[in-house]
Amino acid sequence: MMHSRQLQYDHSLFLEDLKPLLSEADLAIANAEFTLAGPPFTGYPAFSAPDGYLSSIMDAGVDVLLTANNHILDKGTEGLERTVKQYGRFAGSGLDEDQYLQNNPLIVPVKGIRIALVNFTYGTNLGASREYPKVSRMNKDEIARQMGRARDKADFVIVLPHWGEEYVLKHNASQQEWAEWLVEQGADAIIGAHPHVVQDTTHIKGVPVVYSLGNAVSNMSATNTRLELAAVLRLVMHKGSGEKSVLEPQLHFLWCTLPGKKTDGFRTVVVADQLGRRDDWLDKSDYDNMTETLERVRVVTGIE
Repeated sequence: MMHSRQLQYDHSLFLEDLKPLLSEADLAIANAEFTLAGPPFTGYPAFSAPDGYLSSIMDAGVDVLLTANNHILDKGTEGLERTVKQYGRFAGSGLDEDQYLQNNPLIVPVKGIRIALVNFTYGTNLGASREYPKVSRMNKDEIARQMGRARDKADFVIVLPHWGEEYVLKHNASQQEWAEWLVEQGADAIIGAHPHVVQDTTHIKGVPVVYSLGNAVSNMSATNTRLELAAVLRLVMHKGSGEKSVLEPQLHFLWCTLPGKKTDGFRTVVVADQLGRRDDWLDKSDYDNMTETLERVRVVTGIE
């Protein structure tokens, strides 16, 4: 995310500590919960981040940014269109907006394996009466069509929904019903976002489900909102037999440090790398906050 306070700091450092983790991935994916609608730059409730933020995120090792979320229309359809153009300009693809939006699901070739990414949102902050039809939403008829195209064109189908109840550490009945339906539609893994906190994980008929990763970086300080996850999926495909599998996800807890806590700015760190290093923090109480939050979230979610 890019809240107003974040605009005052060097965004090239936000994800600096995640570079080793991101660089290990053949494909790194993140949810971009902001627009690139141009100046004036604004934070909550209607986000417009500087174009340079995109470069910083990609320089940190992110390959794909997800845009189907409740903030994508914060600056209206013009903001969405400019955001898509900036992504295209950075990628050097030359695709126009319609071509981008028709490429849903996105099929990404990785080491000879085709991976389909199906991304959709429960809605946007414009409200149902003003929804933009090109935003991928939680409509089963449309998502079923996307899942069908994904199965036809890809070896693995990864579903990335924007769903759930904010600030709640457990998934709700709607998420569970949708997850079960997505597995029936051929999902090989489901990794969710939106609640701003880590939620529990499960398997449905062998398919891993991570209900919510939480925020990678933001200016939030409410209980549990500064702890998040990076989920590493390992996809195995035997070219001879065509058999495939998704190994147990590796989950890494992350912590978003605010200015004056560990460094002078915003910095997201890998929790495991920081344990036992309390003296490295400018504000020792924030290290304690991190470890206490970690224990609390682990108890509720069952994530080790």
